[in-house]
Amino acid sequence: MNRLAEKWDKHYQKQQFVYGKIPNAFFKRELDKLSPASILLGAEGEGRNAVYAANNNWIVSAFDISKEGRKKALKLAEENQVLINYVVGELPNLGFEPESFDAIGLVFAHFPPAVRSDYHKKLASLLRKGGHIVFEAFSKQHLAYRTENPKVGGPDKLELLFSIEELKQDFHDFEFLFLEETEVELSEGLLHNGKGKVIRFVAKKQ
Repeated sequence: MNRLAEKWDKHYQKQQFVYGKIPNAFFKRELDKLSPASILLGAEGEGRNAVYAANNNWIVSAFDISKEGRKKALKLAEENQVLINYVVGELPNLGFEPESFDAIGLVFAHFPPAVRSDYHKKLASLLRKGGHIVFEAFSKQHLAYRTENPKVGGPDKLELLFSIEELKQDFHDFEFLFLEETEVELSEGLLHNGKGKVIRFVAKKQ
C-alpha cells in the first residue's frame, strides 16, 4: 500500500482540490434522503463528501491512506467550520468498532483487488442493522470511456473496476433499495471530467 499512498499523496499535494470541493452529486442526493446520524466515508481523499455530511448535521468519520488527503480535508472542514474525525491508514488497523455507524459512503473507493472484498465485508460489519451504504464507483465498462477520454479519470485496469455481480456478492446481507449501471457526465475538479460509466447503489443492512 505504500506505493499507492505515495501516488495519492502526489495528487493531493497540488494546491487545487483535484476532485473539487463540491460533494459527489449522487452521494449528496441520497444522503439528503437520510436522517442525520453517524457516517463513515472510505477512501475519502480531500474530504468533499465528509465536509458536506458534517455541514448537514452528520457525525462524520473518514479514512484514507493519504496523509496529504487528510491535510486537505481538515483544511476544507476548517473553512466550513465543521469537525470531521479523519484517520490515515488501512481499514483493518483503524480501530473502528463493529456496528458503530448508521451510514457508510463509498464514492470512487476503488480498493486494491487483493483486499477489496475483505474491506467491503469489514465495512458492512461496522454498520448497524438498518443502516445504509451509499455507493458510486466506475464499472468495468468504464475502461472504454477512459481510453477515449483520459480526462474522465478512474482506474486504468479492469480488475480495479466493479461489476454489479461482484458488489451483490460482497454485500449479500443487504437489501438493495436502488441499483444501476449508468453513463454519467462528470465534472469533479481536475481529475473527473467527461462521460463515464458508473455503478451506483443504496443498500440497507438486514
